[in-house]
Amino acid sequence: MLAQSAAALLGISVPDASAPPSLADLKLPPPRLPPPAALSTLARIDDHERALHTYGKSFVDQLRAWALDFASPPDMVLLPRSEADVVLALRACRDAGIAVVPFGGGTSVVGGVECPLPDGARGVASLDLRHLDRVLQVDPISRAARIQAGATGPQIETQLAVHGLTLRHFPQSFEFSTLGGWLATHAGGHFATVYTHIDDLVQSVRLVTLAEPDGIIQTRRLPASGAGPSPERLLLGSEGTLGVFTEAWMRVQIRPHLRSNASVTFAEMSSAIAATQAVAQSGLFPSNCRLLDSGEAMLAGAGTQPTLLLGFESADRPVRERLESALSLALAHGGSCPQGAQHREGAPDRHAAGAQTSSEAWRQAFLAAPYRQSALLCSGFLADTFETACTWDQFPALSRAVRRAVRDALVQHCGAGHLMMRFTHVYPDGPAPYFTYVAPLPGSQLREDRATCVARASAAWLAVKTAASDAILEHGGTITHHHAVGRMHKPWYQRERPPLFAQALRAVKQTLDPHATLNPGVLID
Repeated sequence: MLAQSAAALLGISVPDASAPPSLADLKLPPPRLPPPAALSTLARIDDHERALHTYGKSFVDQLRAWALDFASPPDMVLLPRSEADVVLALRACRDAGIAVVPFGGGTSVVGGVECPLPDGARGVASLDLRHLDRVLQVDPISRAARIQAGATGPQIETQLAVHGLTLRHFPQSFEFSTLGGWLATHAGGHFATVYTHIDDLVQSVRLVTLAEPDGIIQTRRLPASGAGPSPERLLLGSEGTLGVFTEAWMRVQIRPHLRSNASVTFAEMSSAIAATQAVAQSGLFPSNCRLLDSGEAMLAGAGTQPTLLLGFESADRPVRERLESALSLALAHGGSCPQGAQHREGAPDRHAAGAQTSSEAWRQAFLAAPYRQSALLCSGFLADTFETACTWDQFPALSRAVRRAVRDALVQHCGAGHLMMRFTHVYPDGPAPYFTYVAPLPGSQLREDRATCVARASAAWLAVKTAASDAILEHGGTITHHHAVGRMHKPWYQRERPPLFAQALRAVKQTLDPHATLNPGVLID
């Protein structure tokens, strides 16, 4: 069904499907060196662990995995069970000339966890904190929790639920990604306004660095401070280049149980954008204010017109009036709400009988999207996303330029293509547009020669990525709103950041990681 829908969208016949590769067919190059003796109890060198830690989850990662191209796996995977183990691992690798790539949940879509051998290094280790997965302490008075960095989203929520609390951070990678990964990448959550970025939820952090003699940074627990530049702001988003997060005190909330939502459709996208801006600037701060263009709405099963999804939630007071206020703004801009407002108490019942609302359809499509990308690849399609943020006044020109550049690249390199857009987050001063495209996979007819297919598909993907990224930067956008920088976005990040700031960042790197052991090649040359 997925392949048929994609083919219908593009007006082409359904390509022949290709079976996914088998782990039994995988052959990795042997490790370049053994683990340091001090790390023998922490290290794994089996093919399964090394393959698992070779790539993230970008399209090109999946493409290379589909072709069984694992030419540059880590030489070892390190699995510490305590902060002392992390310190030991970093120092032993530094002394042995082994680069260390922090892994988190491995959900990077920007090449942030790849393991190419850096110049001057003898080998590469992937550092996985999955055993540091506990909520260590809860402060119900201040509503904060001390959480280890290797805990995944479900592990965090399960442990906080015992206390009636939630971190309320739900990125699309929630099932697999970790707190440490969220901190290291400025992760953005599901909620469209207010407390959506992980930065907003951080009270203090603890980081292991390679500075001497004591490489531990522990920031102070405070609700706010005016005492100079914030150390947390420097460390958040450092993508494993300055140190490894081992734990953090995070702001938590009482679990909400009062919810109101509505889906508003529009005849024109311009009216939908104006309505979304009005809601974003209203001071109502909905938990969901997500705009889908007609293509996104159709793909999600939410209809065939531009659709604005509005939602509010609370743990202690009804939110009906706030939804009604937001809904009135949307209707004043030409919107229609045929299903009316929905008000619920208690956890959402995803198994309830009856018609599915547009919001529920979109939510299910949102969670399924990462799985669909790999399914589309095996079905002969190139499917990927890119995102940005810009001010409201710059958005019209940015949108036109991006659409023109991407469509031209898709036609030139794939023969056809379809581009869709949604706003994942909105702010009073601008939206965060998120673009999705699908196209025939170049070379997919050459199933007997996967290397040729991979080469052609990679070239097409890079052409689209370059066209989109250039257009974004030239029209006032950021190279990433919530996908991080990694190796993939680095050329555009270097153009975006002020030169003097780059110089200061290199000086920080020299202080905290003088031998360039940590994630070489990411953020900093």
